[in-house]
Amino acid sequence: MATEIKKILVPLDGSKNSIRALDMAIHIARQSHETITALSIKPVPGIYAIHPLGFLDFNSISEIKKLLESAKVRAAKKGIQLTGKMIVGEPGQDIAQFANNVKNKIDLVVMGNRGRSSAKEIFLGSTSNHVLHKSKKPVLIVK
Repeated sequence: MATEIKKILVPLDGSKNSIRALDMAIHIARQSHETITALSIKPVPGIYAIHPLGFLDFNSISEIKKLLESAKVRAAKKGIQLTGKMIVGEPGQDIAQFANNVKNKIDLVVMGNRGRSSAKEIFLGSTSNHVLHKSKKPVLIVK
């Protein structure tokens, strides 16, 4: 039995692959008038994960806001509603948790195969590999 897709999650980090994934999500969304949630994760350096004030890098936060606004405009030009969300944490783990959370109502995750991270894996980036294995929702990896 086929599952109807109503909401697509697109993790964005500003890399070329994440923008290609956004374009693919917009293409898919146009087929049946779905909505897109763009999720951008501000990675937290390990030492700050336990700090009571957390880790705030205001330059990165403003860059993420610009990225999400740009994605919203890009989707709107194609007639697609996009909601941007920013969270602070560990990208792979938090993307999978966001997708799996029932209240977010995500039906499909569309993401690039590699992001901006410097860690290299043989075929997939470490974040996309983590999401692919931990998400309970279908994951489309875009090259």
